[in-house]
Amino acid sequence: MTVPSVTELCVLKALWKRQPLSTREIHDAVAAELDWTLSSTRKTVERMLEKGMVSQAAAHGVQVYAPVLEKVGTLAAFARDFGQRVMELDAPLPVAMFTGSKLVDATELAELEQMLQDWPADEGQP
Repeated sequence: MTVPSVTELCVLKALWKRQPLSTREIHDAVAAELDWTLSSTRKTVERMLEKGMVSQAAAHGVQVYAPVLEKVGTLAAFARDFGQRVMELDAPLPVAMFTGSKLVDATELAELEQMLQDWPADEGQP
């Protein structure tokens, strides 16, 4: 599973909440968090397209983007990477740390918990 960078995750979160979005709409959605110029947003979206993280289509004469990476699996990979690389944990992060998140609903939270628990211990770094 591809683990997005922090800025790529910010773009994905905007797209998971509402899709498809134009570059301008993505920029408006992430502007407060990233404090970027429109050209920085455009460049990040282009790189994400090249990496296969987002797809592109035309709608009403404008290029729009949608996430290719599935939300729960991507969050599980990100959480696992954070737990291992940053926190140096050998066990999965507790799902309680996601409780109250505006990003996942109860069903997604249960799926995320299962993915974190089921992750093979001997799997290489994501």
